[in-house]
Amino acid sequence: MDVLDVVAAAAHASEFGAWARASSFAYPAANLSHLLGLLLLVGGIGVVDLRVLGLFKSLPLAALSRALTPPAIFGLVLMLPTGATMFAADATTLAGSATFRWKLALIALALANAVVFRVRFNRLLDREAPPAQARAHAGLSLVLWLSIAALGRMIAYN
Repeated sequence: MDVLDVVAAAAHASEFGAWARASSFAYPAANLSHLLGLLLLVGGIGVVDLRVLGLFKSLPLAALSRALTPPAIFGLVLMLPTGATMFAADATTLAGSATFRWKLALIALALANAVVFRVRFNRLLDREAPPAQARAHAGLSLVLWLSIAALGRMIAYN
């Protein structure tokens, strides 16, 4: 039994888990709100990543990042309680899902990639062409977030 199994057992046994399972409103509302968060996150960060990779060169990268990062962060923050609600509704099944575990691992990697990018390259966003390492982080970001989204959809089919 690992940490996720312990968390799942606690979530399943909790009043919150019971409510999430029993409510005809909770899961659909959480699912739709989670999707909205994903759209905000990938829509915002995805466009910034594409700009770092060299697309949309007529748009200033620093200004684009300043405009799109706050909605992306809001989307990520929105996904936390909505994801927790969906997890609580079916915690023990999800804890046993390899797809769900991969999704969690990729989320951790994507968040670490984002932090490293911001620490190392945020001050370089005013440059005409971001350095190759920044482009590598942007490409990895796109692949990770899109993979996370795909894994999230695949959970329903496992």
